[in-house]
Amino acid sequence: MNRLLRLSLLLTLSLLTLTTASAQQRRSPRQLVRGGIVQRPDTLPRSGGADSLLTAQLLDSLKAVAADSLAPDSLIRQARTELEELAARRNADSLTADPLDTLIAGTVLDSLARLDSLPLPGQEDSTVVRRRKGWLMSDSMSLSKVCWLSTVLPGYGQVYNKQYWKLPILYGTVGAGIGMFVYENNKYKPLKQRYEAITTLSRERTPELDALQASMIRHNTRRQAYLFASIASYLYFIGDAAVNYRTNDVSRVKKATTLACICPGAGQIYNRSYWKVPFVVGGFAAMVYCIDWNNRGYQRFKKAYSLRAAYDEALANYNSDPELYPRPEGSTDEFRGRYAASFLKNLRDNYRRNRDLCIIVTAGIYLLQIVDAHVDAHLKDYDISDDLSMSIEPKIDYTYVPTAGGNRPIYGFNINVNF
Repeated sequence: MNRLLRLSLLLTLSLLTLTTASAQQRRSPRQLVRGGIVQRPDTLPRSGGADSLLTAQLLDSLKAVAADSLAPDSLIRQARTELEELAARRNADSLTADPLDTLIAGTVLDSLARLDSLPLPGQEDSTVVRRRKGWLMSDSMSLSKVCWLSTVLPGYGQVYNKQYWKLPILYGTVGAGIGMFVYENNKYKPLKQRYEAITTLSRERTPELDALQASMIRHNTRRQAYLFASIASYLYFIGDAAVNYRTNDVSRVKKATTLACICPGAGQIYNRSYWKVPFVVGGFAAMVYCIDWNNRGYQRFKKAYSLRAAYDEALANYNSDPELYPRPEGSTDEFRGRYAASFLKNLRDNYRRNRDLCIIVTAGIYLLQIVDAHVDAHLKDYDISDDLSMSIEPKIDYTYVPTAGGNRPIYGFNINVNF
């Protein structure tokens, strides 16, 4: 049905063309059209007699094709044969041929050839490229959207880039890392609770406490290593989706900036500025260590201050009313009351301030390496020439001055800067 519908439209357009041509024949050589004078071109002379047979036979062929819908393929071939014969006849007698009939015959022949190339109902046209449409899977999706969806849905970028073989590696590494992290975390938590229970009563070093602390540190180190491996694999595959993105034309600058946002140092690696990577990674590692150090000090003195403040409050209550409140045994903090609460509070505040400052510096390093990757990607394509010069030359120009009745010279300088 689609083939017949297209054929019917073709026939209708051909008949309209012939009707328009006939109407143009009846126009006078000079007539008014929409208020303007239109001169009929004389480049297509009309000739009567035998040449009009071409148009008549063309109409007969087209009517036959349109009338019979049971065997359109055979009639199309018949119409083409007749049109080719008429075109050959026109070439043999080029002086008497009607150019308008020749134009119509050539147009119909081309249209019939295109009609034969169309697929039949139920067949798929191999020349048509199927484009993906939708919010989650579209051929016009931007790089930033692919990266954001890859962040929420791990493996989405590989599916979008049709690199399905990477999915088992992604889910295998991330899943194994998370599984081992959970296993080591379950081992670490009971040891930490036991260690805190012992150190709350007494911080005297014993072989049992040393063995417990060593085991706790070992499981904590493994736990952190597995967590780092999982996060690194996760970020790597988001960056891989950005690097292999080929849907739209994306500049190297945008890719470098996107990779720097995903993982610190990735933009420098993409720009092949490898010497900058140790500074970026080293700066981040140092800041992370400082944050962890100050946070542990903050948590330590925060606990000591809370215990010493509780002891001072209980002692104050006892002094105010000994009969109502019992006498406290002593401060249960790790320093056993050797330091005042105000001193412990100052230490707690110092560690917290240093920790927050390190977090701000880390954020600054993160933004700085993004800016560096962006600028460096721009400079990779920047033409740096040895010709850095400036020249000043005199210039004389002429301009027309109506009051002076002619041209007058204008003197000045040309400044050329090459950079």
